[in-house]
Amino acid sequence: MVRPKKYLGQHFLKDQNIASKIVEALDAPNHSRVVEIGPGTGVLTHLLIAKEKIDLWVVEVDRESVDYLKKNLPEVRDKIIEGDFLRLDLANLFQSHVSIIGNFPYNISTQIFFRVLEYRHCVTQVVCMLQKEVAERIASPHGSKVYGILSVLLQAYYDIELLFKVPPGVFFPPPKVMSAVIRLKRNERKQLSCDESLFVKVVKQGFQTRRKTLRNALKPLNLHAKVSALPIFDKRAEQLSVEDFISLTLLIEQSGEAGSRI
Repeated sequence: MVRPKKYLGQHFLKDQNIASKIVEALDAPNHSRVVEIGPGTGVLTHLLIAKEKIDLWVVEVDRESVDYLKKNLPEVRDKIIEGDFLRLDLANLFQSHVSIIGNFPYNISTQIFFRVLEYRHCVTQVVCMLQKEVAERIASPHGSKVYGILSVLLQAYYDIELLFKVPPGVFFPPPKVMSAVIRLKRNERKQLSCDESLFVKVVKQGFQTRRKTLRNALKPLNLHAKVSALPIFDKRAEQLSVEDFISLTLLIEQSGEAGSRI
């Protein structure tokens, strides 16, 4: 039996009904590549194996889990990537589009999503379970108090659905928080109509002091007074949709002050 390790943020799912709902939420076409992050004891893995038309790979950093999977799920023996997902070069490793699924460790879930953003051109879908508050933040619309940096950056490239919530009792050991399952599907936007690196800087700086208006929050950009006098700067970052942030970035970009001083 694999011992859940606190330092890895492991909480093993033990409810087969929840596991089935997660796997069924994965809308993977025939012969597509699927990467499971942190399979642990293989609760999701054995259900994914049953989907014969997908090319399943698993990424696991825990040696004890790797040994368990090799012994009990021989179907994935040669498709286990032992290592840290955050250090993988997905584009080089798979050289094609991939879907990601998993019960994400709570302590690195945000980092996983920033990694997904980095490989957004090859990650077409993500179905995962994570802490409810993080799931709500990612899926929240603009105007919400929990809408933030990750909400904007992910929603720029993915359509996001919060599918269902999960109580602590279905895990071993039970976490101290509620969980939720979300699905991200890559949208039609190949790239933003503005400078994408500047877009990231503007979003991050805008939420740095989220209670302030953008006029004050974006002061580190040293914008010209004529630009910062525009009505959009009277708003706070949480009031702006993804499209608003794109328009704001274009404004800054076209003013010739591209935020290189942030």
